[in-house]
Order: sequence, then C-alpha cells, then structure tokens
Amino acid sequence: MFLLPLLPIHFSYMKFVLSFLCLLGNACFSQIPPGYYNAAAGLSGNALKTALHNIIKNHNSISYNSLWNAYKKTDVKPNGKVWDIYSDVPAGMPPYEFAFSTDQCGTYSTEGDCYNREHSWPQSWFNSVNGPVSDLFHIYPTDGKVNGMRNNYPYGHVGTTNWTSLNGGKLGLCTDPGFGQYAFEPIDAYKGDIARSYFYMSTRYYTEDASWTSSVATNKSTILPWQVNVLLQWHHQDPVSAKEIARNDSIYYRFQNNRNPFIDHPEWADSIWTMTVIPTQVAESGLTSNGCILYPNPAQDIVHLLKTGNTDATTALVVYCITTGQCVYQAAPSQWQQTELDCSHWAPGVYVVELVSAQGRSRLKFVKSETAP
Repeated sequence: MFLLPLLPIHFSYMKFVLSFLCLLGNACFSQIPPGYYNAAAGLSGNALKTALHNIIKNHNSISYNSLWNAYKKTDVKPNGKVWDIYSDVPAGMPPYEFAFSTDQCGTYSTEGDCYNREHSWPQSWFNSVNGPVSDLFHIYPTDGKVNGMRNNYPYGHVGTTNWTSLNGGKLGLCTDPGFGQYAFEPIDAYKGDIARSYFYMSTRYYTEDASWTSSVATNKSTILPWQVNVLLQWHHQDPVSAKEIARNDSIYYRFQNNRNPFIDHPEWADSIWTMTVIPTQVAESGLTSNGCILYPNPAQDIVHLLKTGNTDATTALVVYCITTGQCVYQAAPSQWQQTELDCSHWAPGVYVVELVSAQGRSRLKFVKSETAP
C-alpha cells in the first residue's frame, strides 16, 4: 500500500504528488501497441534494422518551433519543472531548475540562464534537413550554456577535462580507442538515454540520409565503430528508465506516432550493432597486450579468430549466446595465433566470444545469421 507522507497540504506539494503518480503510472503500465513490432519478429542484424526502419518511418513530423510546447508533455519532472539531462542530479539537488516558457532561451552567458533545444545528433551532421531537425527522440530540452559548450562534439569518455558543468558533465579529450579528439561526456544517469537516441536515429533515417554529411562519429546515418563501442557500453551500463518509458509513450501517442524500438526492446541494440573488433578496442578488464580480430561479422558457418601482437597463453575460450545465456562452445587452446569455430549448427542470434588469459578477459560480440541453404 502506497502511503503519502504526513505533511501540510499545499497546492505545490499536491501538484508534485499528482505529477509523480502520473509518471509512475506511465512507467508501470506502459504497453507497446499490439502488433506494432510484428514485422521484426525473429530477425537480427541488418534485416532487423531494415524491418524496424519500415515500422518507425513516415512519422508525424512536428515543426521545430512546436518542440517548446511538446516538452511540456515529454520532458516534465514530477515537480513540474523542465527535465534537463544536462543539469539534473538524480537522487540529489540540481544546481538549478527551469520553468517552462518563462525560462526558455533567449540569450545566455552562464549555466542556469535558460533552456534550449539540444540536438544530441548535431544538426551539422544531417544538414538541418526536415525530419531529424525536429525529431523529439533525439532533441532534449537542456541548459543553453551546456548545450553551447557541448557544441557538435561527439559523445565519449573524457580523460583530460577542459570544462565541467555544474552537474558533472565533462568536455575534454576523449580516451576511447579510435578517437582522441574533443568529446562530451554526460553524467552516468543519462548515458543510456543518449545511446538509445543514437540507435533510433541510425535506424529511423537508414537509407534516407542522402543529404546528410559525415562527422568524426558518423558516416551519414551510420554510426562509426569507435562510437558504437561507446554507445553499446552506455546502453548496458544505464538501462532503460521510467523516464524513458514515459517519454517514449508521450512522443508516440501525443506527437509523432512512432516509437524508439531500443527503449521497447533494449536487446535489439546488441543484435544490430556489435562490438567492433579492432585490436586496440577489444581489451577489457586488464587485457592490454593481446589484440584479437574476429571475422566475418555477421557469420553464417565459420567464425575466424586472429590474434595480433603478443600471443600470451589463452587458458580458456568460451562462446555463449546472449539470447539464451547458454554456453555453446568451450576449449583450452593454450598458445595460438589463429583458430576458427564452426557455428553452422548454432541458432541465429547474438553471441559473445570470451578469451581468458593471465592478463584478464577479452569479450567480442558477433551476430550469427541464417546459414545459407
């Protein structure tokens, strides 16, 4: 039984409670429309991406100016304030909060001046074309100053920090393998939100990106390997939240009539995107001397594993299916340079190859597609 605390009843307090209960209700009772994803059932890899694109394309595109009013339904905190992912402090006190309309940018000079419209996938990457320029699934209300500092830098893990926002967002040199330029790192609580926005954008505008440009993180609507690695990590570390579920429903029912599949089915991100197996990118948990290349990906009959550089003894090689959690292969190959795995009899799905050595563990993901007849 849910009991409200015994506090003096004020209008503002009751508004907070009612807003909270509405949000809680949306999160707990949200349902995917019956049959919405039927065309994607049983698919994986590019076939899944294509099916999802066809499901969520042709959405109702609102105007860019309409975003201001849309935010009052899609990005409102339980206390009625703007839900700004660049200033919010979950389970803590944010440095400032914005009121809808009255705190709308405008001009700004410091944090807390006003909020504006943050294209998490920057406009310069798609030439501000109609559709993505006002697509709610990647445009968030955020502090103007932080938005300006983020600029059009990609998202990534920041080492040497040049600037830090009041809630802990960081701008500085990226430490992710494959990219060493400036990047922006939001706080942990919203990294998954950003990742799933990118997966949505890459899927929604798949094959509709002829006028888009490339960036340090994207090739038109295709996310580059180094950025995929970052986003998949964030996707798993910050699972789908009640906020995202409520926002997904609000965008679908009130505005665009399409959904973010990676909020409804988080497992589909692993099926479409897998960790890129570049030697400097596969190290995990201390395995820094052994690089390993896995190919082809997706695979049908044979998976090849090629070790590069130092060939320290591998004490175990284990393969398991993400979908079922079952181990499908294990061996103790000791010293090796190259090996291959017969996957022709494995069910289609996403698999993880785990290599164990004295230095630690390395995990590589790949998609097993249908075996050719």
